[in-house]
Amino acid sequence: MAMKILVVDDSVTMVLNLKTTLTMNGFEVETANNGQAALDKLKSGIKPNLIVTDVNMPVMGGLEMIGKVRALPGFRFIPILTLTTESEAAKRDEGKRLGATGWLVKPVAGNDLVKVIKQVLPGA
Repeated sequence: MAMKILVVDDSVTMVLNLKTTLTMNGFEVETANNGQAALDKLKSGIKPNLIVTDVNMPVMGGLEMIGKVRALPGFRFIPILTLTTESEAAKRDEGKRLGATGWLVKPVAGNDLVKVIKQVLPGA
């Protein structure tokens, strides 16, 4: 059974690129265009093995979403990778504090992303 990854980003291009790369590497991909949409999907019963999220998004940003995902029953230990243009240490520290597993700065090559996913997802 394919591992499921939830990609959260408000950029249609970014979502398409990630979806293509991840699908080609054997992952099943769900998408959401902001943190609130992602939370709604999780609450409706989607159980991803990993979440990849942007930080700066309308409605609800990635950092706020990470905090809320960590509070949901059953989502405390799901790996969450941020994929963002933000490279400030302060933002990164806040992400870690809220529960981000890893912090990747855009642009990230598809192969590099897949390598990181395989590091944080045992059995991927």
